[in-house]
Amino acid sequence: MTTAGDLMKRRSEQQSPARRDVVVDCGWGRLIFGQTFCSEKRLAEVLAGERAGERDVAFYVQDPHVLLATAPQDLFLDPSHTFRLSLDGFSGPDRSTPAVIRAYARGDEDAIRRIYLARGMIAPRTGYFHATLDQDLVPVLVAEEPANGEILGVVMGVDHVRAFDDPDRGASLWALAVDPQAILPGVGQALVCALAGVFARRGRAFLDLSVMHDNGEAIALYEKLGFCRVNAYSVKRKNSFNEKLFVGPDLAPDLNIYGTIIVDEARRRGIGVDILDAEHGFFRLTFGGRTLTCRESLSELTSAVAMSRCDDKAVTRRLLEAAGLSVPAQAEAKDRAAVEAFLREHTRIVVKPARGEQGNGVFVDITDAGEALHAVEEARQVCDRVLLEAYVPGQDLRIVVIDGDVVAAAVRGPAGVLGDG
Repeated sequence: MTTAGDLMKRRSEQQSPARRDVVVDCGWGRLIFGQTFCSEKRLAEVLAGERAGERDVAFYVQDPHVLLATAPQDLFLDPSHTFRLSLDGFSGPDRSTPAVIRAYARGDEDAIRRIYLARGMIAPRTGYFHATLDQDLVPVLVAEEPANGEILGVVMGVDHVRAFDDPDRGASLWALAVDPQAILPGVGQALVCALAGVFARRGRAFLDLSVMHDNGEAIALYEKLGFCRVNAYSVKRKNSFNEKLFVGPDLAPDLNIYGTIIVDEARRRGIGVDILDAEHGFFRLTFGGRTLTCRESLSELTSAVAMSRCDDKAVTRRLLEAAGLSVPAQAEAKDRAAVEAFLREHTRIVVKPARGEQGNGVFVDITDAGEALHAVEEARQVCDRVLLEAYVPGQDLRIVVIDGDVVAAAVRGPAGVLGDG
């Protein structure tokens, strides 16, 4: 009987890279060579060390299904295709653009970062090119406008032989980007061909690249240049930059903000979501053998007592006061005299319906009696009972507490306009 351990040992013996657990720092993240790892657990541990704001790629993962099983909540299979260009007999650099293609030089970093950011890509961290870049390992080429020296595009490569003595003599292309304002034609194609030429002169056998499965324009270009699709898989961490790759399309654009936040976070964590009634905020969460039906931020686990305490703002205030928290003075807007008297006493007040949500019918920092009476009438459209509170300057914090722990907080402010119009 062949065990999993036997298979791992056999696979390890078949692998021949001289170096193990190879990771290359590319500035925007790390390129992790999956074929140099003998343990999926170890590979998952390395992926877990991804720096904040960067994006790691585990490439050439031999058993992606096994790797995903080690950390299903944290990892996902990248929906990209791998294409390969044979460098045997490669004809040389492309001449379809008047742009000058040259190696990266000091002083190019700001322009390169600008291009990546303009393309919505992660730019290499500041200082990477000066302090970390090894052009023997990670050659970087730029396309330059011949008239004024402006940088129009950039591409990075990784030499697998320099990285881990790759017995297959491979290389790969990464982070190709062209300035969206560039007017010279063929810049991207020229960068690809120039990088292929660099590796061909080094005696490398092939150049691989990864491209999104639905990027038809890029795939057509690569196939035109002679790239052919090969079976190689990438695994990445679930992070905010990669979110669109593993969450999928919006399930319910009609959900309100509270329901949307919970649904989006559930999908990021691999929790199944079924929208039952978007208009009224009902959805179902499923994970493993457990199912939970929710309405916006409420669930089947929310008790009727808890709901009634939160539903009535006067009740909520009394509970907070009893717990020792500072709360503003409060009164019910029973009639005109009560409103005017409360305003005279506190000078700045808040008018709100006793029941309601999302700030509907709430008026803040009222100092005029006429405005206060008008606000009361508006608030009555939301709830028959209207409350008056002393206005307390400060930030409006919305805090989410689960099982006694604060898990999220947001500052809520009024809408505003920046700029001079």
